[in-house]
Amino acid sequence: MTKYTYPEKNELENFVAARYRTAWVWQTIFLSALLIAILSLSALILDVVDGAFGYVAYEFKTDPALVSEKPLDDLNKEELIALLQTNLSRGAFNKLNNETAMEKRGEGELYNLVIERIIQVKTLETYPLFDSLLKKAEIEAEVAEKFPGARLELRSWLTPQFLTTPMSSKAEFAGVRTALFGSMWLVGIAISFALPVGVGAAVYLQEYASKKSLIFKIIQTNINNLAGVPSIVYGMLGLAIFVRTLEALTSGALFGVTDSNGRTILSAGLTMGILVLPLVIINAQEAIKAVPDSIRQAAYGVGATRWQTVWSHVLPNALPGILTGSILAMSRAVGETAPLIIVGASTFISIDPSGPFSKFTALPIQIYQWTSRAQGEFHAIAAAAILVLLVLLLTLNATAILLRNRFQRRY
Repeated sequence: MTKYTYPEKNELENFVAARYRTAWVWQTIFLSALLIAILSLSALILDVVDGAFGYVAYEFKTDPALVSEKPLDDLNKEELIALLQTNLSRGAFNKLNNETAMEKRGEGELYNLVIERIIQVKTLETYPLFDSLLKKAEIEAEVAEKFPGARLELRSWLTPQFLTTPMSSKAEFAGVRTALFGSMWLVGIAISFALPVGVGAAVYLQEYASKKSLIFKIIQTNINNLAGVPSIVYGMLGLAIFVRTLEALTSGALFGVTDSNGRTILSAGLTMGILVLPLVIINAQEAIKAVPDSIRQAAYGVGATRWQTVWSHVLPNALPGILTGSILAMSRAVGETAPLIIVGASTFISIDPSGPFSKFTALPIQIYQWTSRAQGEFHAIAAAAILVLLVLLLTLNATAILLRNRFQRRY
């Protein structure tokens, strides 16, 4: 018979002290990991903000005083149109007028056209925000020496005009409107495909399929594996299936569209839907699994069928988790670039997508295209576009949190 004895006082104190030391070490490690994550994210945001604001040295090819007797800022809409008609060739003016009638354009848009087509701004140098704030005198001296007569202005590249202006070959007049609409179309098509298919598959796997069958284990294993497949593989899949095999559908030829091919926003949206489909299925399964089994048993006890139980009890209780997981999966799709490049996203397009069979671009594609340019002004508008993308992602995540809280209170 084993005889148990209580530890001596010193042994007990040493044992307790060792446990507290171990707990303190792990707490320090976890806190350090949190601080590293916060510092990394802060460094990322500061770097982006540093590029989206700052001093800009520029000059006008044509002196505004030679174009108009009045300051350009004081011209009204009719005077701006007259200025464009006077200084542009008839062909150039008619082309702009055919794209959008001058009378339908706002004063801000007409003002930008005057600056772009007549005054012709040339950016000479850009400076990041922190250098602009901390080295203002040095920058002014450098600009005066290198670019005599140039204008120096503290500029924010992220403006309302930046959000409402389409792509342009000149960074000073380029915007993200077309890319923003393209990203919204992609998210809409992807979630319209992935959400019903993913939730339906999760319901079947969790509520109907036999967990012990070999087929169930194979399907479940493959779903888990597909969630980790590189996104470029999904791009190749989308190219083979949606762009080539189903070109008649994705190009709109079946519906009478003749000016398009399979490289449309519909192909890209379906590709993104397949990319996030495993994530939607896994998140929906976990949400359904979290519903207490007692709810199912209570429904069966009053005579409900399995489908009635799933529709009236399981899904309403699992809805917060399903919506949260699905919207977070869509957040991943918003930031993907590789599949869009393979499917055929345009790197330069100034026409907004008007339907699922339109040519398209997206915010990540636009950012990639701008950062690959050598000019500093394109890097600045790329930083501004990154801020727009971050705001879009935060909006999706906030929507997920609000939906989860709303349905949690309801059920």
